[in-house]
Formats: sequence, structure tokens, C-alpha cells
Amino acid sequence: MRTGAVIVAAGMSSRMGEFKPLLQLGGLTFVQRVVSNFQQAKVFPIVVVTGYRAQELERHLARLGVVCVRNPDYARSEMSDSARLGFQYILDKCDRVFFTPVDIPLFTCGTVQRLMDSPAPVAKPVCGGRAGHPVLLSRPVVERVLQSPAQGGLGRAIARCAPFTELVPVEDGGVLLDADTPADYRQLLERHNRQLLRPVVSVSLMREGLLLDQRAALLLHLVASDGTMKEACERLGISYSKGWGLLRQLEENLGFPLLQRQPGGEYGGSSRLTLQGQRLLGQYEAYAQAVQEFAGQAFARFFPEEPSAPPAEGQGPAERAQEKEETA
Repeated sequence: MRTGAVIVAAGMSSRMGEFKPLLQLGGLTFVQRVVSNFQQAKVFPIVVVTGYRAQELERHLARLGVVCVRNPDYARSEMSDSARLGFQYILDKCDRVFFTPVDIPLFTCGTVQRLMDSPAPVAKPVCGGRAGHPVLLSRPVVERVLQSPAQGGLGRAIARCAPFTELVPVEDGGVLLDADTPADYRQLLERHNRQLLRPVVSVSLMREGLLLDQRAALLLHLVASDGTMKEACERLGISYSKGWGLLRQLEENLGFPLLQRQPGGEYGGSSRLTLQGQRLLGQYEAYAQAVQEFAGQAFARFFPEEPSAPPAEGQGPAERAQEKEETA
């Protein structure tokens, strides 16, 4: 069962005053942290919906192995509209989809894995009696959300379309901590008292030169699903010429063609993977997943989880929200 993710990062961050996806949190930006949390749990594909400052953000994401989907109408649309764009793109590429906005960066890989263990059509993490993000949706629920009216927000649409929602208890306050204002951001920085310790494994196949790596595999995966090199390069955040240059280098090193090209015409050109290309991509993805699983097991063995540091003095966004609920 393949599980993907949609991260919405299209908004203008007007309340924050700074561009939230690129705010630093330790040694990572918000968007890097969220992507890393999903990648550690072997979530693929990961779609980031961009809008405001899209080109800058897409350049920032170019080497992270994610797919970018742009919302050109970000200034006049809601977060739910951006989420729907991401859902439309990812729907036929996986069996389940995580959803989260980019400004909730402190949930852990362990929480993602706990949610993936749920067989429910919708699974939400719950900490201290309150539900947070990311939310895991089955494909049938995503299909119904896309068919439902856009009014009322994404949360209400999910509630209408889900026959059952499992609330998964987690000891992870990060599922509740968002950053809408500068004060929220300062509190997140105080709580983030050490760098994110995580295994980062890059899987490459080499002969005399590069045969395949994560970036090249994602390019082939996108060509296979989108049908054109141009659109695949746009999704990956690289130039068209760079994409073809990478492909030609791979084919030269491999000694066989990876793509069948259909020349452009009235309806434009198209490309698809050759049988050899399909076989190589399937073998690489299965091998990379096995390596990632082994790396995760070895990491847990040699770097057992350390106790959490005590929270900083003062109230963060989650504590303030809880106080409001208790006094309402």
C-alpha cells in the first residue's frame, strides 16, 4: 500500500509577516522539516502545493525529492482550494494521502508511522484530548472530498465524506503547534531545543558513472505519470534542458533508452518509459525502500530516542489555545 502526502504552502503568511515555509527552525526550514518527517516514514510521493513566492520555494525544494503543484490563484483562494489541487494530482498515485499545512512542522516521524498503522478511512493524531495534523485520508475519502462542494473548509468536507474517523493517541505535542504569528514562531523556536536527529540515506546505482539516484528516479516517475518531460521538469523544479541533459547522461551510462519520445505536433509531444526503463525504476524503488527500512532499524538500534527536554517557560500556541477552551 502506497502512502503519499500533500503539504500546502501556497499562502501569503500575512499574519506572520514573513514567508512561513522558509522560516528557519534549528538547521532546517519549516518545509524541509515537514518533508523530512514524511520521508523518514517512507511516505511517497510528497506533493507541495506552492503559490505565493512559488519560484523561490520551488527552487528551495528542487533537491528534496518532492513534487510541486502550483496554485496560480493563491491570493483569492483558501487553503482548502490548494489542498484540492494537491489531491487531484496525487489521487491516482497512491492508496492513502496525508494532509498538513506547512506551518505545523514539529510533529514526529513516529506520529506519521502510528497513523499509517491505522486501517480507518480517516486517521487523526490526538494529544491531550485535542486533534491535530497531519491527517491521513484513504483514497475513497479523497475522491469524495474532491466531488463535494468547496464551501465550508476542508475539515468539514472530510467530516462529511468519511464514514469513520479514528482518533489516534500520540505523545507528540508537535501535532498541535502551528505558527500563525511572530509570537507563535518564537515559542516554536524555544521548544525546538536541539537539532532534528534523523537518518538521511541517499541511494544511488553506479557503474563508471551514475546509473540512477533519487532525483533521477523521481524524474522518471513523473514522466511515467504525467506523460511529458516538460511537465515532469516543472513539477521537479528543474529546467527543461537540465532534465533532458540528466536523461541523456543516464541513457549513455546505462546503454539503453529509458524513454520513448513522441514528437510534438498539433497536440504537443509526449514521452513514456520503455519496458527496460519501467523495470529499472521498479527495481530501484523496491531496493531504495528496503535500504531505507534497514537504515531506520539500525538508527533505532544505535541512536535510541532521548528523553524530551522540559518545555520552555511561558505559554506556546497550544497552551494558549487550551486555556481559551477551558475559559470559554
